[in-house]
Amino acid sequence: MMPLSEYEQRVLDQLEHDLGQDASLHRAMNRGPKTPARIVAGAAGVVIGLGVVVLGVATQLPVLGVFGFLIMAGVAMWALLTPKQDKKGASPAAKPASGPQAPKQRKDFMQTFEERFDRRRESGDL
Repeated sequence: MMPLSEYEQRVLDQLEHDLGQDASLHRAMNRGPKTPARIVAGAAGVVIGLGVVVLGVATQLPVLGVFGFLIMAGVAMWALLTPKQDKKGASPAAKPASGPQAPKQRKDFMQTFEERFDRRRESGDL
């Protein structure tokens, strides 16, 4: 593997630092698995919203159809995009991105990324 130049290394370090400070990326990467209750509630909400849309079409009330669509979209977003809560009940976004664990997490991520890249290159996938 060819080593990075000084400039490329500085740019990479700056990118890693900037990504570590991005709160929205931090929230997106720390979303946990969806609970079955949230999935069932989301599916039920989408079905109810779809029923309201069909009712709006049957009664020829466009406002009711739009309202049903908003119900479907809102419930689906609630079910799929709510970030995981930590043990204390605060969302991960409340924690600062920097701290004693941030450099270690970044290092672990980069090591894992480099190992995967090396394995793919050695197996001929790249």
